[in-house]
Amino acid sequence: MTSDLQRIQSLPTWLVGRVAARGRAMVADAIAAEGLKLLHHAVLAATAEYGPVTQADLGRRLAIDPKDMVGILNHLQKQGLVLRAPHPSDRRKNAVTATPEGMAVLTRCGALAEAANAELLAPLTPDEQKQLMALLTRLHAAAEILA
Repeated sequence: MTSDLQRIQSLPTWLVGRVAARGRAMVADAIAAEGLKLLHHAVLAATAEYGPVTQADLGRRLAIDPKDMVGILNHLQKQGLVLRAPHPSDRRKNAVTATPEGMAVLTRCGALAEAANAELLAPLTPDEQKQLMALLTRLHAAAEILA
């Protein structure tokens, strides 16, 4: 006879959530070596991809509250990873750009995150890893359509 707890723990949502939490923790631990948290890493990556970009646009793209964005950018700027300056087309707004050091840290964090993900997926064969990624990608795409 299956207990209520066993039923819950066998649900895909439970299993995916537990694996995701473990994966996030592994990546967070890995990038901590660079002095960053997950949101710092995401903001630095978005800045590198979209910069120069306004703080408000970064917040909208990443769904980060403006108050939180200020703190994240303060941390990144204090570390010398981003630079805030008046936006070229609207001097009332700040434009954020990644510095050369920020780009170097982003590269190192990317390698650390990949290593953490490889460790997470290590129990699977290479074919199983590809299959899992294909299935997760399909689920993610379907969820985006429904959102």
